[in-house]
Amino acid sequence: MAKEKTFVMIKPDGVQRGMMGEVITRLERKGLKMVAARFLLIDRSLAEKHYEEHREKPFFTDLVQFVTSSPVLAMVWEGENAIAVVRRLMGSTNPQEAAPGSIRGDFGLNLTMNILHGSDSASSAQREIALYFSEDDVCTYERAAASWV
Repeated sequence: MAKEKTFVMIKPDGVQRGMMGEVITRLERKGLKMVAARFLLIDRSLAEKHYEEHREKPFFTDLVQFVTSSPVLAMVWEGENAIAVVRRLMGSTNPQEAAPGSIRGDFGLNLTMNILHGSDSASSAQREIALYFSEDDVCTYERAAASWV
């Protein structure tokens, strides 16, 4: 299996509800490795770039307002099939449809307040990582437990 990197962002509701530790713990316990993190308040310009594929949709303005309303935790995670693994751990975008045991299934409230965002493909992971991090921000290291995961 190929190692890949993916972008994960704990959204304002996840930060405000104190869910950062829970999300990080679940990703680490699965065997993924955090290689970059940044706690920030997203400005409107960055939010619009991040969600540009939704620009023509009716919920775009609300989405931008929500993601700029409070700090977020932007992260890069690495591991075998990291994108698909994170997507499964997150659960369905709609928390009411997300499986119990998934992050959104356990903690999400609605389509907007669903705790976190994760890249849905290799191309979006690459684009989203570049929005928040420079190449120098992403660490390369081996964890001692890597051979056990």
